[in-house]
Amino acid sequence: MNEKQRLLKELPSVDEILKIPDGVRWCESYPRRYVLKAIREVIDNRRKEIIELSSTDITIEGMTNNIETRIQKLSSYSLQPLINATGVVIHTNLGRSILSERVLDNVRKVSENYSNLEYDLEKGARGKRYVHITELLREITGAEDSLIVNNNAAAVLLCLNTVAKGREVIVSRGELVEIGGSFRVPDVMAASGAILKEIGTTNKTHLYDYERAINENTALILKVHKANYRITGFTEDVPVTDLKKLSEKHRIPLMYDLGSGCMIDLKPYGIHSEPAVQEIVKAGVDIITFSGDKLLGGPQGGIIIGEKEYINKIQKNPMTRAVRIDKLTLAAFEATLMEYLDEEKAIENIPTLKMLLQSPKQIKERAKKIASQMKRQIKNAKIEVAPDESKAGGGSLPEVAFPTYVVSIKPEGVSVNDLEERLRKGIPPIIARIKDNAFFIDARTVRNHEITSLVKGIRTALY
Repeated sequence: MNEKQRLLKELPSVDEILKIPDGVRWCESYPRRYVLKAIREVIDNRRKEIIELSSTDITIEGMTNNIETRIQKLSSYSLQPLINATGVVIHTNLGRSILSERVLDNVRKVSENYSNLEYDLEKGARGKRYVHITELLREITGAEDSLIVNNNAAAVLLCLNTVAKGREVIVSRGELVEIGGSFRVPDVMAASGAILKEIGTTNKTHLYDYERAINENTALILKVHKANYRITGFTEDVPVTDLKKLSEKHRIPLMYDLGSGCMIDLKPYGIHSEPAVQEIVKAGVDIITFSGDKLLGGPQGGIIIGEKEYINKIQKNPMTRAVRIDKLTLAAFEATLMEYLDEEKAIENIPTLKMLLQSPKQIKERAKKIASQMKRQIKNAKIEVAPDESKAGGGSLPEVAFPTYVVSIKPEGVSVNDLEERLRKGIPPIIARIKDNAFFIDARTVRNHEITSLVKGIRTALY
């Protein structure tokens, strides 16, 4: 028997490894099927190494670290938290808006107990889940009534199906937007059963275009906010106030899809392109839809507000049940909306707003803190603090560049691309951006409690 055959014959079995103290501990701490799978994979890999003459270690002790690492990887959740160092606040790929501790506390309380989700405590009878947010939205926005479904695309689909199924909806060609995942307004409209009536041109639409398009089969005038792009130059569109007058004249309801759905006035912050929800309500729009997890800063959802007459009809649509939100989303929405009763508190307590509206000075101080810790622990990289620009993300405020500060890392002995891959695959994953052949950590989206883990992850990736 040659040496290779001897090593293969003496490889430990799965049962032998299960009987050692580590094996017993693994079976107590992790799913048994993953323990068995990990052991078999490590033994198989060691067998291949022996055949290829790249290893002669057949001891159990030499395998335990590999086995434990593999078990942990198999047992870890696929959906996991990470550090967003991109500077993109409402990052679609990274889960959009994050929720505050106060919101999470309310979700926790509701989820670990029974609740009055659909029970009227005053009457002692069955109630409606939407009452928990109706009064709040009425107080904050001034709208008569409201409804929340699982996202804004569903909100638009539901409204069009209720109000305009089989009839025409007038939309400007310049507002036939495409949102994330290649979902387009014309496609959503077709799915709703409504008939698209395009008017105007890509860059110019006039009031008379709407007027001429109205006929006996017109069910709705739809305005779509260009939340994720801008057309500049030789352009013209019709203000919502003029469309409201036209809709009243012809007794046709007016709907406005706001997309991002901002609940505060951003003009004091130099942002004039994003209308506040309250402005649109004051303009008299009959139906308004917007997202909950973008500029509003809450969980994913599609909010519908407007005239009670139309909200009642929408609530009675059988499709409403198919796109309704669950109790956890409702609990998160209620806690998020409570913050908007005081705008200053909303800006301070809602993470999305706080990140977007923090001053460059605050960001610079955080960047300097990150860089200082890195320089103390990392010697094989050039580390500097530099000014740069952030984006809101999530299809919101596309034309706004937010001044920020980044920590620029130029590694030695490893390429920037290799560093990016190591950090992306680390624990926790760290997602940032590469620019000018450097790795940029944007301090805007790095929270104070993440700095220690961030620095540790980068140090580990560089050594």
